[in-house]
Amino acid sequence: MKLELVYSGKVRDIFDAGNGLLLMVASDRISAYDHVFDKPVPDKGRVLTAMTAYWSGELAALAPTHLVTADPGRFPAGAQDRPDLAGRAMLVRRAEMLPIECIVRGYLAGSAWREYRERGTVHGEPLAAGLVEACRLPEPVFTPSTKAATGHDENITFDAAAAVVGAELAGRARDLCRAAYSAAAGMALARGVIIADTKFELGLIDGELTICDEIVTPDSSRLWDAANWVAGRTPPSYDKQPMRDWAVATGWDMVSPPPPMPAEVVASTRARYIDAYERISGLRFADWWRDGGES
Repeated sequence: MKLELVYSGKVRDIFDAGNGLLLMVASDRISAYDHVFDKPVPDKGRVLTAMTAYWSGELAALAPTHLVTADPGRFPAGAQDRPDLAGRAMLVRRAEMLPIECIVRGYLAGSAWREYRERGTVHGEPLAAGLVEACRLPEPVFTPSTKAATGHDENITFDAAAAVVGAELAGRARDLCRAAYSAAAGMALARGVIIADTKFELGLIDGELTICDEIVTPDSSRLWDAANWVAGRTPPSYDKQPMRDWAVATGWDMVSPPPPMPAEVVASTRARYIDAYERISGLRFADWWRDGGES
């Protein structure tokens, strides 16, 4: 059986695996500001898959995920002769995806900090006065955005999200994402990592709200070193923000093709991603699936 490619994005390729299943493959491509950069980051796709599998198990009591297995031995026949898929592919259930991004913020950073500094709001919702960059918020805030087919996603209010998916479903999505964030943030903090914010993708499978796609990875989250966190400045991170910062520092206009990534940026990004997985999960990345089996 030949796998049929049904979607190819900036980072992921998705194949039809039959029987209501998909094979989701995380590549080593890396993107920022809606552009894919020239060099892949070795092992990046395997880290994203390993972290997603880890969190799928840890958060299972809160909500189901679409993950069936990351075991290459259980993949469909068309993937059995693809050792390159080991460790970077997941067999998942098809879902009817919600047309919104479900972001939860526990700390004030990134675009949320910029908006708050200018207007005192985050995604159009007012927050208390006097907050500083990277401060911990009194409680996690659900901050949805649109899913743009092209260009940038747009930050929207909860009411705007409810207008897209309906008030009842938007409320369920908000409650599930805040609960999942709080649980994951507590577990990560116990291992010395702050999940400042993260983006969840939700879908409906047989009418049940389900966590899909990647889960609390360095691509979908801001991950900080808790030992170096103080309110008022952004601490060292385990995500791709330093790579974004490098790109901006080159003077790139974010419209033309991005600048070539130096080898040291590629290497440091790979090291941060692996460190994030090992610190949060307590597992060795070297033990994750590779070449058709565990090493």
